[in-house]
Amino acid sequence: MAPSRDRRPGFSRRAQYGLFVTYVLGIAGAVVGAALLALSTVNPAGFAALRSGVAELTAPASGGIAVVVRGIASVPQAIGGWIDVHGENARLKARMDRAAGALMTGRAAVIENARLRRLLAFRERDEGVVATARIVSTSASSTRRYGLLNAGRWQGVEEGQPVRGPEGLIGRVLEAGPNTARVLLVTDPESVVPVRRLRDGRAALVAGRGDGLVDVRTIDTADGQFRPGDVYVTTGVGGIYTPGVAVAIGTARGTDSAAAQPFARPDSLDVAMVSRQYFAPPPPAPAPSPAPSPSPSPSAAP
Repeated sequence: MAPSRDRRPGFSRRAQYGLFVTYVLGIAGAVVGAALLALSTVNPAGFAALRSGVAELTAPASGGIAVVVRGIASVPQAIGGWIDVHGENARLKARMDRAAGALMTGRAAVIENARLRRLLAFRERDEGVVATARIVSTSASSTRRYGLLNAGRWQGVEEGQPVRGPEGLIGRVLEAGPNTARVLLVTDPESVVPVRRLRDGRAALVAGRGDGLVDVRTIDTADGQFRPGDVYVTTGVGGIYTPGVAVAIGTARGTDSAAAQPFARPDSLDVAMVSRQYFAPPPPAPAPSPAPSPSPSPSAAP
């Protein structure tokens, strides 16, 4: 008689060992999770140090995985570009032939501009930048939004410093290790940034939603009508963020709050800049009031 297919694990020594290892790993995982939960409750500073150490160890692997993912994502685009390269080349040649005069004028303007820049010793420099680094990973699969920056205290990065990209504000440094730093993104529910609306200067708050978008919330009841296309920039109120940095653009209408899309997307950024915290200049000292002129005494009258 053929053996039954529904044999229990007890008939196979390999199945018994596999089941035993599964139980051991499950129990070990539960014990480690309970220990980490207890550590985060009893000693938050120690838990933060442990988490920073783990981030230090995993940063090289995260950077390598990010490079591989970017390489794989660029394969379809490279294939499509290779397929269209012949037609695109012909179109570009025809366009260059039609615009030969404009092209020569543009080249002359570029050369002249470069000459004037050298004569004037023109340099664009931001003295507030502390470090320029890469965001090697982000927590896109969680309701909390963090980014891991490939720079830390050894590069001058400290807690509370703002982080921005070429497009706009990314967030602020939450924890800084020796060579890595954890960034609280503007899309995190715990992030609140004071902003103003460009079209009328109305003050508002940008708060994270945890889903890749932000909410723009009114501060007062006057003109709380939010519209799609409204641009919001930092105000510098409360410090930390330098005024005038782009934060988000409105995507929906609302009265008290409305959804908006951040300008900077950490998952597609290659380089991020860490700046010093902004401190508003002190108010000007009041001008001294003129001393009153003495009134003549009655005895001096004739």
